[in-house]
Amino acid sequence: MPIAKHSAALLAISLMAPVAHADAIALSAFAEPADSVPAPWQRVVVSDKLTPTAYRVSRIDGITGIEASADNSMALMGREITVDLTKTPVLCWRWRIDAPLKNADMAKKSGDDYAARVYVALRIPPENMSFVTRAKLKLGRTIFGDHVPDGALNYVWDNRYPVGTSKPNAYTDLTRMIVVNSGAAKAGQWVTVRRDLSADIAQYFPDQDAKPVLLAVASDTDNTGEKAHAYFADFRLTSRTDQCKN
Repeated sequence: MPIAKHSAALLAISLMAPVAHADAIALSAFAEPADSVPAPWQRVVVSDKLTPTAYRVSRIDGITGIEASADNSMALMGREITVDLTKTPVLCWRWRIDAPLKNADMAKKSGDDYAARVYVALRIPPENMSFVTRAKLKLGRTIFGDHVPDGALNYVWDNRYPVGTSKPNAYTDLTRMIVVNSGAAKAGQWVTVRRDLSADIAQYFPDQDAKPVLLAVASDTDNTGEKAHAYFADFRLTSRTDQCKN
């Protein structure tokens, strides 16, 4: 599934209230299980030709979060974010999968599927983009709509590449895929992830003044035709002193 199509569906929705962590901003807080994920999160079907991934709020192992169930399907659960990278440069979350995909391969368009993804879409001032990049964005927005981001970071739970692997998306080099968990060793348990957005942006979008503007989660299996089951919880933007221990 091309990242442009994913990103075109992300919605503009507001931040939730801050939590007790110093300088932290909570992006997900769910009191009880529910058949749908409440605002400001919203499921977005990216194509009428695709079966949409199902989302709800569930509790497992005592943790309440977004549950994603994919079966040869793709849809997003997304929300807008506002980030002051000088104060809250770190993104924390927890996720859990039942199992990694079997046949996915991020190096191939036919394998661009993941049991779990976390997206951070970026806005970049036009004057900081090359002519080639502006041309790619113009074409992408003509095809997929005005909400195609200027760039994006994708943190993924992969099936074959080791943690730390980073590759351009198989469909567009405007999106960076970063493996933060891989394989089945930690499947069936919650895993905490801590990413320094400021450092990742500086590495993959240097000197472009890129700002995070959108966050989404997904279980994505429309290319491989597989099934996936994942959970996402406890998203927050926070300072570098926060070690993301929940």
